[in-house]
Amino acid sequence: MPMQPWFTDAKLGIFVHWGIYAVDGVQESWSFYDDIVPYDRYMSQLDRFTGARYDPKAWAALFARAGARYAVLTSRHHDGVALWDTEYGDLGLGRDYLTGYADALREEGLKVGLYYSHSDWSHPDYASTRKPGRPPEQEDNRYSEVAAEREDLDAWERFLAYRDGQIRELASRHRPDLMWFDGEWERSEEQWRIPELAALVRSYAPDVVFNARMLSEGDYATPEQGAPIEPPAGPWELCLTINDSWGYRHDDHHHKSLAQLIRYFTETIGGGGNLLLDVGPREDGTIPRPQVERLEGLGEWIRRHADAVYGTVRGLPAGHHYGPSTLSADGRTLYLTVFDVPRAEIGLRGLVTPVRRVTVLGTGTALGHRVVGGLHEAVGVLWIDPPAAADLDPYATVLAVELDGELELYRGSGRF
Repeated sequence: MPMQPWFTDAKLGIFVHWGIYAVDGVQESWSFYDDIVPYDRYMSQLDRFTGARYDPKAWAALFARAGARYAVLTSRHHDGVALWDTEYGDLGLGRDYLTGYADALREEGLKVGLYYSHSDWSHPDYASTRKPGRPPEQEDNRYSEVAAEREDLDAWERFLAYRDGQIRELASRHRPDLMWFDGEWERSEEQWRIPELAALVRSYAPDVVFNARMLSEGDYATPEQGAPIEPPAGPWELCLTINDSWGYRHDDHHHKSLAQLIRYFTETIGGGGNLLLDVGPREDGTIPRPQVERLEGLGEWIRRHADAVYGTVRGLPAGHHYGPSTLSADGRTLYLTVFDVPRAEIGLRGLVTPVRRVTVLGTGTALGHRVVGGLHEAVGVLWIDPPAAADLDPYATVLAVELDGELELYRGSGRF
């Protein structure tokens, strides 16, 4: 399937981890899997989850103000609790939280993404088999697998029927633009029946985009939390938390600063990826104020520098400019990000294409520039005059380098 162009030009998506784990502020699913919280206590949050102030239109408006072009909501995490009125399984919240979400996003012009975990550590038929190749006597966790002698392939078939039933509900009701799968590590592609699962989703949403956790059917790479030093070659997305937690945690106040988030964002899009920035609403559906403030601040920065964000492709390889960059789709304008106050001229190395002019994006101020040095095919360095203090952005300044032709770079080692 060809990659959907909306995804590669989206640049920013919002990840939403919302579930019963927000009631007590415990880690989503893993808290009982790792025996940090007893299973019964974890599940007691079902009766205390209210969604009393859930306003999907407010969510969608906030995400649009942040500059996002899509969002992904956890329809069902590893704990098996569904955010919609499913007819499959016993763990629901008695209310459909997904329809309002999908409708609100589309009203704002955003693409609809749904997260769904392959694994379900609560389903009675899930821990009925094991991934091929594991030592037969090894049993990592009672919620996820059994020893080889206790495998029950009939139970596994029942689990897959349950999984397919839920996926059919999600795909037929919401026609998602993106399905973000997780939990793939616990079974093989053959056990998950990935091609059949993909065909099921596409039967309702032919243009759906899958993340890499759909294995051979995945459309893009999904590095998590750790920003890649060498960006993936194809489409990709960095999923990142605003603080240290995916879901709401009462005790997690370690929020990344707006300056840090802008760095993550510019470095990600400079490498050709999207940033999927996560928020964790409280159990009542409200998003904590520090997260709202950071989304709005990021959106303000994006609006000031929209030309360097949307309609661009990955920028210069490392070594040409000390900072991230993007390139206009026609290859004729480079956007250089400068994080710190320049103490001297800004150097751009290896640029073969002549430069027509350089301006500060957002203010339009023209900057002087000149090429110094070079020998034969090894081109000189383009030196750009530093912007005045009045032209500097408080978080990241962007310079638009307009080229007299399509970008051409020198990548050699010079004359020996």
